[in-house]
Amino acid sequence: MELPFSLLLLFLSFSTCLHLSHARGGQRSSLPSGFENGGYAGSTRHLFKESRSHIGNDVARGYMTNSDLEKAVKAFGRRCSNISRIYSIGKSVNGIPLWVIEISDKPGEQEAEPAFKYIGNVHGDEPVGRELLLFLANWICDNHLKDPLAASIVENVHLHILPSMNPDGFSLRRRGNANNVDLNRDFPDQFFPLNDDVDMRQPETRAIMNWLRDIHFTASASLHGGALVANYPWDGTEDKRTNYFGCPDDETFRFMASIYSHSHYNMSSSKEFQGGITNGASWYPIYGGMQDWNYIHGGCFELTLEISDNKWPSANELPTLWEYNKMSMLNLVASLLKTGVHGRIFSSDTGRPVLGSITVKGINHTVKAGRTFADYHRLLAPGGRYEVMATVPGYKSRSTGIWLEEAAMTLDFVLDPEVTLKGFLCFLFRRRIKNNNLSKHRQLVGPKRPVVVSNA
Repeated sequence: MELPFSLLLLFLSFSTCLHLSHARGGQRSSLPSGFENGGYAGSTRHLFKESRSHIGNDVARGYMTNSDLEKAVKAFGRRCSNISRIYSIGKSVNGIPLWVIEISDKPGEQEAEPAFKYIGNVHGDEPVGRELLLFLANWICDNHLKDPLAASIVENVHLHILPSMNPDGFSLRRRGNANNVDLNRDFPDQFFPLNDDVDMRQPETRAIMNWLRDIHFTASASLHGGALVANYPWDGTEDKRTNYFGCPDDETFRFMASIYSHSHYNMSSSKEFQGGITNGASWYPIYGGMQDWNYIHGGCFELTLEISDNKWPSANELPTLWEYNKMSMLNLVASLLKTGVHGRIFSSDTGRPVLGSITVKGINHTVKAGRTFADYHRLLAPGGRYEVMATVPGYKSRSTGIWLEEAAMTLDFVLDPEVTLKGFLCFLFRRRIKNNNLSKHRQLVGPKRPVVVSNA
């Protein structure tokens, strides 16, 4: 089903100061000097390492070094300690901590709220994302008490920001990590056994995989450079051919990608990618990518965002790139609150939350509920009818039909325990034993004498 563009505009209308490129006559806006040079051809998603093995230090002038980045992250934690915590998910090959900023009104606590993660600098020679993610964190900190969108994110989402997944590659000015491995080809693949050897997996990759085991992320995005487009699964095909290959939630991913594209200054005006979005396999198939692994193994809806035509724009252009991407980055996080079906799963006999899963008829993908509160956050494209089912082992499944409009819907499930034949026979046996014991007790003690209360 093709999502009506008017419905997408309804979703985006909640943002303040939203700059849509089509509002200026549908023409691609002119870019500042230096932005035109990057160009974005399909070959930018290199399957093999680039011919340029090294980039000069002059191109990184004005960008934060790894030491600068660590200081900036820790300084943010001190300045915004009431809505953040700083932690590391591991270390790079060369021992550099992979620092994360969590932003929430209750950082570090488990809540029945969706979690979103941004990952920057997956490729060492694509550093714009690490800079923009610090812009994002600081903007939220500065505005969460006065801007409704920032306040909504802080109060209702746990936002996790990893500015640099590949600090070693950044220091070396190259795509791969210190072992010269492309981290976006290092994850287990659904079609080919490329990276099944755990011992060969890079420490940065292992850190991401362990991160998803610790935190139940609803959605995610990684920031790249060298093109201007929002990319969604699948990234590869079974036959390695370049053609459109959608995942079970293709419609929802198209909607998410369109949120980013149409909130951006000019991404949706792309002449190469219709609407500024693309299916990964249709653009350039890759294998061992992080995006598909997130969806399959983490239940996390991840996009790959190409946010700058030029991989290494001059540092003085970073504030402009931030302005171009600001509403996109904010709206994508806020989409977790503005669409989809959200709720919890309870037991009818105890009233307590029970760990289960959510499925949607016709979509071959399962979303697991959270371990503590049994909360689920099922992203779905608006404007359709869905049949949603909750399933818990040992309980009767329950389903209900819904019509999802442009706003999110809250839907709690209360499930009845399943009474099996074995359980029913055990119940009858226990009841018979209880009755027999009561009968014998009455025969031993005889009839009870009445109790007389006197004043003597």
